[in-house]
Amino acid sequence: MNTSTEVIFNPIGIIKTEFKDTVGIPIQFCFGRDHVGEVELYSQYVDGLKDLNDIQYIYLIYHFNRHSDYKLIVKPYMDETPRGIFATRAPKRPNGIGLSIVEIISIDNNIIKFKGVDMVDNTPLLDIKPYVPKLDHVESDKNGWYDFVNNNGQKKISDDRF
Repeated sequence: MNTSTEVIFNPIGIIKTEFKDTVGIPIQFCFGRDHVGEVELYSQYVDGLKDLNDIQYIYLIYHFNRHSDYKLIVKPYMDETPRGIFATRAPKRPNGIGLSIVEIISIDNNIIKFKGVDMVDNTPLLDIKPYVPKLDHVESDKNGWYDFVNNNGQKKISDDRF
């Protein structure tokens, strides 16, 4: 058993989007449904796409490679109150790992076209996992400060705070 605390992830592909800068990107999948992106999977991982055509939604797990620092207290996009980083989805995080649910449009060889862009162009992809409602969806009565966010007036795109 390896007891080393060093963890190294190697990207399995690149996420391509229309967003070249971290400002102006939809802040969540639900606000980016009209935007189309592509995953360009590296050739050695293409066999792993077998059976993915039968799945509508997937998780993309990626690296926020444009950020090298973080703060433990942040003002999230949908709120102006300082919050603990782990109670938010802010992109500047200790390990810089992002998670998005996206909808598959098509898969052609090593290219996955998807809807639901909330990431910047040329983002390194770390993994893909299926979203399975029977396994992943849970009802929750306790969502912290998110329960008080005004869905109609909330901020839907990123600004320069991160």
